[in-house]
Amino acid sequence: MELILKQDVENLGFKDDVVTVKNGYGRNFLIPQGQAILATVSAKKVLAENLKQRAFKEKKIVDDANKIAESLKALEIKIASKVGTGDKLFGSVNNIDLSEALAKEGHSIDKKFITVAGGNVKRLGKYDAVVRLHREVSIDLPFEVIAQA
Repeated sequence: MELILKQDVENLGFKDDVVTVKNGYGRNFLIPQGQAILATVSAKKVLAENLKQRAFKEKKIVDDANKIAESLKALEIKIASKVGTGDKLFGSVNNIDLSEALAKEGHSIDKKFITVAGGNVKRLGKYDAVVRLHREVSIDLPFEVIAQA
């Protein structure tokens, strides 16, 4: 079944992509949730026209995302957390904590666009996260988990 995505769907594609999925997934989940529409001939023509009109706007958005990426690379992020014996944390540090740390620095990035390598961080040290600012722009963001004073 061919569908046109109306929004980004994780592990499937981005908005306005034409994807092929199994019939049940499309009919029972994507279409009722409003995440996709059937890729009919007329829908594909409308999509092509919209993409043509959006190409110019898209260039400006990508340029803005690149500027944000450059400013993020200059940041040195340290997240303070409570520590037990050794270097083990009470709880964990994840994408939500990283999103809050970026918000304190003046960059509001939604937690769903941040992926911490390994999921949750449970020890002190330096780690990496991937921040997706646009479908074409994603950066590696190093951060450090330190002991809370």
